[in-house]
Amino acid sequence: MSAEAPRIGPGCKVRLHFAILLEDGTLADSTEGGEPWELTIGDGTLAQGLELAIYGLKPGDRQSLRIGPREGFGYPEDSRVHTLDRSEFPEDMTLAEGMIIGFTTPAGDEVPGAILAVDEQQVTVDFNHPLAGHEITFDVEILAVHPPTLQ
Repeated sequence: MSAEAPRIGPGCKVRLHFAILLEDGTLADSTEGGEPWELTIGDGTLAQGLELAIYGLKPGDRQSLRIGPREGFGYPEDSRVHTLDRSEFPEDMTLAEGMIIGFTTPAGDEVPGAILAVDEQQVTVDFNHPLAGHEITFDVEILAVHPPTLQ
């Protein structure tokens, strides 16, 4: 008698392929044709709503789910749009509307920011997740599930 394949739950290490599509079918992100994604459930790598969508799946399972902004990447918040002095950026750095730049928070975390507007004095940066406010389709194929190890 063979053991049942492990199912995804808290603390599991998971290897998967995924695709995220926008409402109009535009591909926003995907591992297709590349390396699978590896994560530990609960480590913050995957949005909580996306994690919950794969709970209970096992290796070999495929799933396609529509996920709203509340469960996916949240809604855009005005408080996450900041105007910074142009002097906070390197003088030789070319800034343009639509660019995504990596910023380091005071806590040392890396976060992306989208440039909304630039003039000689100021740069307006949106720190909302680029998929905030979107209903997405989350297609996933589970390749491997490893239960949490006891310490």
